[in-house]
Amino acid sequence: MKKLHYNSPVILTFFLVSLTALLLGLATGGWTNTHLFSVYRSPMTPLFFVRLFGHVLGHAGWDHFMGNMLLLLVVGPPMEEKYGSKTLLVGILLTAVISGALQCLFFPGTLLLGASGIVFMLIMLSSLAGMKNGSVPITLILVALLYMGKEVYAALFVQSNVANFMHLVGGACGTAFGFLVARKKL
Repeated sequence: MKKLHYNSPVILTFFLVSLTALLLGLATGGWTNTHLFSVYRSPMTPLFFVRLFGHVLGHAGWDHFMGNMLLLLVVGPPMEEKYGSKTLLVGILLTAVISGALQCLFFPGTLLLGASGIVFMLIMLSSLAGMKNGSVPITLILVALLYMGKEVYAALFVQSNVANFMHLVGGACGTAFGFLVARKKL
């Protein structure tokens, strides 16, 4: 019998903590989502800083969770293998803080929760995986055009509860982070 291998500690832990946050949200009628796993403009108490990082763990329901986690589990492990657990964790934390701070700045009356910014950071990071000698991979350009174009269109012309601006922020974070990490390795 083969034993199980916890092959991607950051991504798997992120998944498990997000699942726990979802279950807590369901069990408390959304109280934990509002008070722990959403970010919004509020006084800078210690709880604000928990939400600044923790909003990427919360999800509005099973569909929201499944959509983000399926992509996270497909794209995340190869990125963790390529860049390392510590580097990927830094990328996730930076993306969470940047997207949370921008949410508070530009959309003060709106709650933000969910891992889609992290997922889009990973998608853009993965499109940089083939970068060699400082060259720009064509996959990066195509993914950026298709993804960014779709998100800009949705932000301008589609009314929904989707935080398209934060998807763009996540994608920008992934691109910037990928170039920074690649520059250090060259």
